[in-house]
Amino acid sequence: MVKVTIVGRMSDGLPLAQGQRYMNEEYAYLSCYRQQAEFILQEISRGALIASKMTIHIHNFCFNYMVENGVVFIVLSESTYPRKLAFHYLQDIQKEFQKFDKTLIGKITRPYSFVKFDGIIANISRQYIDTRTQANLSKLNANRKQDVDVASQDFYDIVERKRSSETMRRLPVTPQPESTIWCSPRLEAIALEWTPIMILVITSMALLWATLVLTDDFIISSWNLKKWSTGIKYDATLMLQKI
Repeated sequence: MVKVTIVGRMSDGLPLAQGQRYMNEEYAYLSCYRQQAEFILQEISRGALIASKMTIHIHNFCFNYMVENGVVFIVLSESTYPRKLAFHYLQDIQKEFQKFDKTLIGKITRPYSFVKFDGIIANISRQYIDTRTQANLSKLNANRKQDVDVASQDFYDIVERKRSSETMRRLPVTPQPESTIWCSPRLEAIALEWTPIMILVITSMALLWATLVLTDDFIISSWNLKKWSTGIKYDATLMLQKI
């Protein structure tokens, strides 16, 4: 039996119309499933569900949806309800929906404000309550070898995938390492390994050179000092001889 029906706009995920509006205790029971149907509509709108037709299993029920001309048609029924009949139901709704002006559909801004179509959905859904009617049996038996070929998923797998994608978007982006003058991680590793050794070698050579220079300066200075002292003694001797 058909439980929940939603017609929505694919471009922005806005629900336009729904089936029968339950006003009894069953409303609270089915309101949760209507929210889940709205979630599926949003996932189709954002491109997370790309199949034009799909069956989504949840508990003892299943959602069947169909996308036609930018409009999404979703129905919830028991898992025992014939899937082929559920898609016939969606096709009948789609045929009635396409009779309306597309510009009018595009002007709707509030959820479920296309109330005029709610009555049409309710009338069609009553035709699919009993699967044993002659009309429904004819639909089931027609092209029996060509059953509805659609993908199937579990509702909570879709929810988990949505949660995972949101978690990944919230994670901080790892900054990319800045480019170095070595232009290669391998060259940079080699440079880091040999740079201390090269610094040590260059420092040792500089100290050795400084030592040699200082030694030469000391020798030259000592020689000049000795020469100067000798000159002074020689001058003093000449002066004494003249006296």
